[in-house]
Order: sequence, then structure tokens, then C-alpha cells
Amino acid sequence: MDARDRLTLGAGHGIIGSADRSGRRQVTLIARERWAELMAELNESLDPGARRANVLLSGVDLRESRGRTLRIGTCRLRIGGETRPCERMDDAACGLRVLMERDWGGGAYAEVLDDGEISVGDEVDWED
Repeated sequence: MDARDRLTLGAGHGIIGSADRSGRRQVTLIARERWAELMAELNESLDPGARRANVLLSGVDLRESRGRTLRIGTCRLRIGGETRPCERMDDAACGLRVLMERDWGGGAYAEVLDDGEISVGDEVDWED
């Protein structure tokens, strides 16, 4: 994951300029707090970029969020489900993959509902 201060999203497409923009898995998300929990359990301090998610969030719990709509700045994303960890997670830290399989530890994937730009520091919240 290459760190960016902002991303441009396309409704129904995902992140503009991303090589992998497919179907319902247009954006992958992980919560900073959940990542910190995983690192504490492993006694590791890996950068969240090791997860290879598109967007790192703070202050939002992604657990059991399938079907919910998340607003980041002016953009809305519909959560399609849990992102399952791949074998590369154990390359980052032994045992990480197994831990990520619990409680949505791998984060979530989403479809983009609105065109727009999201930036570091944007407000993030669930829509009712």
C-alpha cells in the first residue's frame, strides 16, 4: 500500500488510478484501532500498510458492518463484507493471518456510491 493524502473515488468503479477495481470489492478498508489490537496480540509493531488495504480509518468499527453505508468526507461506501486475510499476512508476521480471521480483523470491502475525493482527516461515520 502506497501512502496517499487523498484519493479520488468513482461511483461503481472504486479508486481512480487503481489497477484492481472490480465488482463489489472496489475499496478495502481497515480500522487503525483493530490493527493496533492485532499488533498487541502478536507483540509486533508492523505498519498498517502491511495489511495491503486501500484505506486506513480511525474511530470506526468495521465488525459486522455488511450492508451498512459508511461516509468518508462527501463520499459514501456500501460495505459488502469482510476482507479475508491471505497467506501474505503470515509473510508480514507469523500468526497474523489466523488472528485476522477473527472479528473482521482483515477489515472490510466496499462499493463506492458517490464520485468524489477523500482525504486524510475527513470525517468518517455510519449513515443511519
